[in-house]
Amino acid sequence: MFYTWFAIVVILGLLEVLTTNLVSIWFVISGIITMIISLFTDNICIQIIVFVVVGIILMPISRKLYKKIKVVNERTNIDRIVGMKGIVTMDITRDNIGEVKVDGKRWSAYSDMDISKGESVKILSINSVKIKVEKWED
Repeated sequence: MFYTWFAIVVILGLLEVLTTNLVSIWFVISGIITMIISLFTDNICIQIIVFVVVGIILMPISRKLYKKIKVVNERTNIDRIVGMKGIVTMDITRDNIGEVKVDGKRWSAYSDMDISKGESVKILSINSVKIKVEKWED
């Protein structure tokens, strides 16, 4: 039965590598514990109970760890353009992406409203290689 638990641990380990949810990692750990237990007892019921109970007990522990770890969203140099003033160099419509020049660089831009070439805009956010803008309010 040791090799069966070893195969389960390997499969769950591969599953964990393919995902980022940290769900099967707890069953990998419980599988390792059960693998060790299988060296001392041949009773499959005890082994399954150990596997399930240890896995279920470890899962809430991960939630507590997630709550303690705070993810800091680090800003990059490019984030500094958020809030800056730019000039529309190609018309922006709701259906079509336009272009805005801000901080000496040209960006593809989109907006919830139509904005004509030459108007000033405020950069609201960066989404990949596009920026979301709105008309500049003086």
